[in-house]
Amino acid sequence: MAAAEARTRREGGTDVTDKRIAVRRATATGLKYLSLVLASAVVIVPLIVIFLTSLKTPQEAAADDAAFSLPGDWLNFSNYATAFRDGEMLRAFANTGFIMVFAVAGTVVIGSMTAYAIDRFHFRFRKLVVGLFLFASLVPGVTTQVATFQVVTSMGLFNTRWAPILLYMGTDIISIYIFLQFIRAIPVSLDEAARLDGANYFTIYRKIIFPLLKPATATVVIVKGITVYQDFYIPFLYMPAKDLGVISTSLFRFKGPFGAHWENISAGVILVILPSLLIFLFLQRYIYNGFARGAVK
Repeated sequence: MAAAEARTRREGGTDVTDKRIAVRRATATGLKYLSLVLASAVVIVPLIVIFLTSLKTPQEAAADDAAFSLPGDWLNFSNYATAFRDGEMLRAFANTGFIMVFAVAGTVVIGSMTAYAIDRFHFRFRKLVVGLFLFASLVPGVTTQVATFQVVTSMGLFNTRWAPILLYMGTDIISIYIFLQFIRAIPVSLDEAARLDGANYFTIYRKIIFPLLKPATATVVIVKGITVYQDFYIPFLYMPAKDLGVISTSLFRFKGPFGAHWENISAGVILVILPSLLIFLFLQRYIYNGFARGAVK
């Protein structure tokens, strides 16, 4: 009798424990999805507002409730034509593409070579060099802009497309660490075998190391390309000439001292977002895989 009562109490206690665990799991799942919904709303709601504004007339965009009001004509694409024409988007895309190609290619070459030298060469103050790279990534770029501007001006690169290219190539410390994580996973025995065959260090890098860095290269190309594509500060500061405008600074033409044409700016923003959005959707798996493999390695 006593044994049966004890068994019943244990079973009852087990049921209570199972119910508590189920409640905790349901609460955790609910909080998880709630956080995802809130995070999605923070990103999506501003995009919806921009899209709605891009379809409005100047009078509708200037109304007090313009943020969340609906456009009168859902087929009003005149703002897109105005943004593309008056914002000189075609030239802006060409300038952006020119800067992006050279900046991304230079970042890949410099980042992979630097990571190769740090990992494969043993020299004095090696750890100090790595620490300085880390320290440089923690220094806010705004604090060094006065000195950087003076250096760029003294080199005669101000108001040229080579100024942002040089700055983008020389300030990307993150790419070095991405390449470094992948190079550390490449066996040193490959280098030793190549040296026995008479290959020098540059040949080893070019024919053995760099071809094995394709996942890291894809990650750096995508992340750096999006950064260059969306940057406003450096082109605005170092390329003030109208014919050197990029897609970010071209939108600034619709901002005047007495107000802004938000309907045209919103249409331009949509035109700027679409290419980067499509590229990200097609190549997102390379970004995630590159970061995940680098973290594991």
